[in-house]
Amino acid sequence: MIATIQYNSKKLKIDLSQPLDISIAIRSDKPGVNAWYIGPPKIEPEVFENGTISVAEGAPVNFNTITFNPHSHGTHTETVGHITKEKYSINKHLKQFFFMAEVVTVAPEKDGDDYVISAKQLQFLLGNKKREAIVIRTIPNTKDKKWRQYSNTNWTYFQEDAIKLLVRKGIKHLLVDLPSVDREEDGGELKGHNAFWNTKGILRSDCTITEFIYVSNKIKDGAYILNLQIAPFENDASPSKPILYKILE
Repeated sequence: MIATIQYNSKKLKIDLSQPLDISIAIRSDKPGVNAWYIGPPKIEPEVFENGTISVAEGAPVNFNTITFNPHSHGTHTETVGHITKEKYSINKHLKQFFFMAEVVTVAPEKDGDDYVISAKQLQFLLGNKKREAIVIRTIPNTKDKKWRQYSNTNWTYFQEDAIKLLVRKGIKHLLVDLPSVDREEDGGELKGHNAFWNTKGILRSDCTITEFIYVSNKIKDGAYILNLQIAPFENDASPSKPILYKILE
């Protein structure tokens, strides 16, 4: 099914039958991706006095209760409410769902004991391109990103200047294959988050950060249409399902 997307003065065609899913599912049947020092999610049937509400246990329906943290388990999209006293619900502040996006692949640079993504790298990759969203794949890009346990690993993070560059370029939606844009332990400074949402100036409350994506090596760098899907949680963050579509020539 071919659809036409209006972007600025251009009409772009995409094939809705060829989605490229870059999300990581929340799961409890086997180990999934995790961070921030908490246990795995739980997906379990409710138990009442008359038994377990599961078809396998003889009930007429499956009736599972899910316990998880969107920031720790699987792909999620967050608002500035993640770092502010005031509540900013993802369900209220993400109102558009299709964006022009650029997929880029970055090899993190060594900086002392850390690996970082720098402004120089992003400038080289983006050049003068005008995009609403950027999808960042770090290398090495192995499938174990789908179940990696990130707690206490000092993962790759963005230098503050790199995030400020994205803001200057008009990027409103930042998608990364990491648990956070910031260092795992930074004393609560959260320089990347604060820079992206401009918390010291006019707040960019309509902008989002999506973490824990996985971009297959089969997906080439370049321009795509991004469909950023969320669950309607009244919360600072929600599990999400970002989908890319190739732009047809």
